[in-house]
Formats: sequence, C-alpha cells, structure tokens
Amino acid sequence: MRKTTSYPVKTANSLWHVYKTVPFLKVVKNFIVIQMARYTPFLGMKNWLYRTFLRMDVGKETSVALMVMLDVMFPEKIKIGRNSVIGYNTTILAHEYLIKEYRLGEVIIGDNVLIGANSTILPGVTIGDGAIVGAATLVHKDVPPGAFVGGNPMQIIRTKEDI
Repeated sequence: MRKTTSYPVKTANSLWHVYKTVPFLKVVKNFIVIQMARYTPFLGMKNWLYRTFLRMDVGKETSVALMVMLDVMFPEKIKIGRNSVIGYNTTILAHEYLIKEYRLGEVIIGDNVLIGANSTILPGVTIGDGAIVGAATLVHKDVPPGAFVGGNPMQIIRTKEDI
C-alpha cells in the first residue's frame, strides 16, 4: 500500500476543491517553473530551479531529462537522491484527486536510481537506492533497493539478491 494521506470531500468531486487545498498563485508559479525546466537542456539550471522555486530536495549530480513532468501542486513532496537519472517524459505525482477524496503522499527516490523514459510514479512511493525502473513503468508501490522493476502495473523483475 502506498503511503498517502486521504482527505474526504462531501460535495462535488475533489478536483472542484483544488484551490481550497493549494493556493492558485502557487500553482501558477509552479507551472511556469516546471515548464521552463522541462525544456531546458542545462541540468544544473534545472536542479537550481527545482530547489529554489519548488522547494524540492534534489541530490547532487542528479539528471532530470527533458519533458519530465513534476507534480504541479505539491512538488515540495518529491525528493530525489544523489546521482539519479529521471528519464525523458516521466511523470512524478505527489497528489491524486478522486471523486470522494484527494490523497497526498511523498515520493522518495533514492541515490543512484535510474528511471526509464515515459514512466509514471504515483504518490506515496519510495524507490530504494540503486533501483532501476524500466521504461514506461507505472510505479504504484515501493521499489526495494537495488531491484529492477518494469511493466504496467509494475512488477519486480530482479531483486538485488538475484543479481
């Protein structure tokens, strides 16, 4: 089970309550910063934007590829360790708005992690140090350190012990 906190809503679906949960101007600022970072090829600048304007914890020498889409509403809940690679067009979410509730959860990506292109990481997930996430994987649960995972939904292909 993912580590998320659930917030029930009583009236319309939870997305109608979005600006009660996160300030509109915060979303606008985050959107602009994330869009700038998505298109810049300069890794140092990208990490500086994330740390400075989004309050993300991004480790030294981490590489976030072009077109990576970070959570626009709660990017500060995303932590990426040292020397990790986040592949092209990956989406990392720290929230999910559902019909009768919304959920928030930290995403923790360890050191020396490789996430393949076009992957989606859901809220409340921890990806352990040295893990490899295959391209186009839906990460819906924790990934053990050193494991190789892939698929939709994600399955463990090899563990650290197998290797």
